[in-house]
Amino acid sequence: MQITRSSINIVKGPADWFTGEVYIDAVAAAPAPSRVSAALVHFMPGARTHWHRHPLSQTVFVTEGIGLCQRRGGPIEVIRPGDRVLFEADEEHWHGAAPNRLMVHLAINEADADHDVVHWLTPVTDDEYAAAPPTDWHRPIGAV
Repeated sequence: MQITRSSINIVKGPADWFTGEVYIDAVAAAPAPSRVSAALVHFMPGARTHWHRHPLSQTVFVTEGIGLCQRRGGPIEVIRPGDRVLFEADEEHWHGAAPNRLMVHLAINEADADHDVVHWLTPVTDDEYAAAPPTDWHRPIGAV
């Protein structure tokens, strides 16, 4: 067994990537030749990424709270703990917290041969974000 004690501080997400308060906790960045990284991303209520895309896809695994996500041209989806979302290679998308709830997800990314992981695009507008469906966060466990 090997335990690596955390020496990395949680950092505030930059304003040119996110709208609202977002905090990033690096979990894994394996040494070369691996190109996989993982981070816990903490979105405060209403916070969200800008539109972006990943050259080799991205998987997010929701661990806490209620979130929203959307691929360009698709509907806004509500995501909850245990949900896994795969954004395909070069698929423009955004994700973040519901307006009234925080959301935490594990983001798993792979860099391409040029070491590119993400390409940031334009902010998600308030009107785009406001088009989200109700989150139904109060729904009973087991309800569909």
